[in-house]
Amino acid sequence: MNEKIPRKTGVKIFLLGFLGAVVACALAFGVYSALGKNSSSVTLGSNGSGTNITVTGDDATLAEAVAQKALPSVVNINVYTASQSQAQGFMRSSSTQEYTQSSLGSGVILSDDGYILTNYHVIEGADKLQVVASGGEYEAKVVGTDPSSDLAVIKIEASGLPAVEIGSSSDLVTGEWVMAVGSPFGLEQSVSTGIVSAVSRSSSSLYSSESEAIYTNMIQTDAAINPGNSGGALVDKNGKLIGINTLIASTSGSSSGVGFAIPVDYAMKIAEQIIAGQTPSHAQLGVSLTTVNSSVAARYNLPVSEGAYVTRVTSNSGASKAGIAEGDIITKVGDSKVTSASDLIIAVRSHNPGDTVSVTFNRSGSEQTVDVVLGTDS
Repeated sequence: MNEKIPRKTGVKIFLLGFLGAVVACALAFGVYSALGKNSSSVTLGSNGSGTNITVTGDDATLAEAVAQKALPSVVNINVYTASQSQAQGFMRSSSTQEYTQSSLGSGVILSDDGYILTNYHVIEGADKLQVVASGGEYEAKVVGTDPSSDLAVIKIEASGLPAVEIGSSSDLVTGEWVMAVGSPFGLEQSVSTGIVSAVSRSSSSLYSSESEAIYTNMIQTDAAINPGNSGGALVDKNGKLIGINTLIASTSGSSSGVGFAIPVDYAMKIAEQIIAGQTPSHAQLGVSLTTVNSSVAARYNLPVSEGAYVTRVTSNSGASKAGIAEGDIITKVGDSKVTSASDLIIAVRSHNPGDTVSVTFNRSGSEQTVDVVLGTDS
């Protein structure tokens, strides 16, 4: 189900890595890379008391308390690319490796021994990573990445770091107070406040021309986030991590009050798999697709004018076992209308492997609905 989501016009979606301009990246669907395997016994998130922040004053007092708790757990990530420098010496020439800073972003400390969660597009293409954390500078190594989720885990050699307290994104409500923490435009340890503008944003409009990641169930916020905030924390009124700041919708590339964060429940699932040395898994239907629109329908005399046309069904997949066949046109997954292949990909990725979903399709003019147990791409 790997179709590139079509580019939208007008308002654009920007990733938030920064060095003078938004950093571009290209993501390979389902690709995973890792440097070694790691113990699955790592404790992620703070061992703190889980206490809530209580204030009796105004919103400014709340912001001060939350910032004091959350700021130490968010780091600045400097990204460098390698270049060769030629030096002429007596009777010989030599080549030395030099590094040039190419971008920067933010990250969130997951464990006191140095595991850090960030966006894949922040560290993509890096030859060297430098992390500024707890007043010190550290060289970081990439533990693993999941480009299709736009997430990555890196690690620094340190101890006693202030790990973030992990919250939950499952019970967020529109209007809830939030704070964005990161390094906008390279300005380290910056915060901005706002609200949850919407939850469960899953749409082909959440597509960046710089990325082919699939963004589902995103948290929308009006807290100001800008280039450099990528990989930073979105926290709730108790300073608990609820999302990883990732995208903005803007006509200029800077904050316009429409930002998006990857929900922490999903981000932590991916992070835990990476740290355990596993390939991150995502739900899949088990079909190859192409988009049906009015012109395609007219040209091939199809019974519906929009949907996702099945060009191939993977044997022994959930789709195959449910009876979906080549030539079917899928028009709905659960309650989500499917008008394109991209819609179907997003609808499926909003679920977990093993979930059972209803799939509605048209076969030779007859509409049918079947239950499909979603498989995994790992």
